[in-house]
Amino acid sequence: MRTFLDKVTGALALASLAYGAFALARVARFGRLRERTPSPRSAYAPSVTVLKPLHGAEPLLAEKLRSFCDQDYPSYDVILGARDADDPALDVARSVAAEFGERVRVVDGRGAPPHRNPKANTLAGMLPHARGTILAIADSDMRVQRDWLRSIVAPFAREGVGAVTCLYRGEPTGGIASALGAMANHEQYAPSVLVAQALGPLRYTFGSTMAVRRDVFEAFGGLDAIGAHVADDARLGELVAERGLRVELSPYVVENVVDEPTFAALWSHELRWARTHRALRPAAYLGLVITYPFPLALAHLAVARRRGRALALVATALALRLGLAFAARRALGVRSRARPELIAARDLLGVAVWAAAFASRNVRWGRRDLRLSADGSLPPG
Repeated sequence: MRTFLDKVTGALALASLAYGAFALARVARFGRLRERTPSPRSAYAPSVTVLKPLHGAEPLLAEKLRSFCDQDYPSYDVILGARDADDPALDVARSVAAEFGERVRVVDGRGAPPHRNPKANTLAGMLPHARGTILAIADSDMRVQRDWLRSIVAPFAREGVGAVTCLYRGEPTGGIASALGAMANHEQYAPSVLVAQALGPLRYTFGSTMAVRRDVFEAFGGLDAIGAHVADDARLGELVAERGLRVELSPYVVENVVDEPTFAALWSHELRWARTHRALRPAAYLGLVITYPFPLALAHLAVARRRGRALALVATALALRLGLAFAARRALGVRSRARPELIAARDLLGVAVWAAAFASRNVRWGRRDLRLSADGSLPPG
C-alpha cells in the first residue's frame, strides 16, 4: 500500500509543480499585458447601465457604491436595488444616489417576478429601469476606479464579443479570516482562470463584472435563463458562448472587499462556491487538486520511500507557491500587505474545502440551506 501511495502522491506532486510553473508564467504574462494596456480613450462609447444588486448594509458599502457611480465615461446610468423595500442597504444607496443626481436611481423589487437565485431575484426589479445598450452587473462587495467602464466597454468594439468580464483581487477588511479569503481570490482563483484561458476560450463571467450586450441578454432569455442557477455569472457566460459570441477577459482587475467576520463564515462561503463549481464542471473540479503544489508535496513526503527526492519536491513546491503569491500580487495590483506566513494555512484550507465539496450538494446562502441539483440549479421555493 505504501508503495502505491508513494507513486500516486509523487505523480500528483509532479503534476502540481507543472501546474504551478505554468500558472506563474500565465500570471506574469497577464501582468505585462496590464502594464502595456493604456486606459482606453475611444470614440466607441455606447450607453451603459450599471446594475448593483444589494442585500444588507455591509462594510464600506457607501464607498464601494460611490466608486461605480463616479465613472469617467460619457453615457451611463447606475441602478442600485434590493429585493425588499426595508433592506438597510437601500438607506445607504439613497444617500450615495443623492450625490450624483439623476444618473443614479434606487429601486426595490416590489412586484417583480420571482427567481430562485437571490441576485436574479433582486435584478428582476432593476432591469425594467435600465436604459443602456450594454448592461454591466457587479456584485455589491466590489470596488473600482474611474476607468472601469471605459475598460470593460472597449472590447465590445470588436466584432463577435458578446460579454466582458474581469478578474478580481482580494482586499481584506481586517482579521485573519478576511485575509485568507482575500488570498484565495488572487493567489488561487485568478491563476487558475488564466491557466484555463490558455487551454480554451472563456465560457463564463465573474460576479466582479458581468457586462453583456443588452440585445444578446434578451435574445437568450435574460433572467429567465439564469435565474434558477446558483452560479448566475457562469451561466450568463455559457449562454453568450452558446450563441457563437466571445466572452472577453478584460485586463482590468476589480477589487473585491473581503469581509469574513469568522472562520465559520469563510468556510461556508468557500464551500458553497466549491460545491457549485463541482456541480457545474465535475471533471474540471476533480482536477483542481493539482492547483495545490505545497500540500501535495507534503502528502508525498509523508509516504515517500526516497526522502531526499520528496524533500526536494517540497522545497520546489514552496518556492513556486511563494513566487506565485508575489507575482499575483504584482500582476493584479494587490494593495494590502503580503501575508506569506498564512500561505500554508491558505493552501490547507483550500484542500479541505475541495475535499468537503464531495460530501454532499448542500450549501448555505445567507440564511437559507439549499441543496443544489446535479446541474447546479437551485430547488424551487
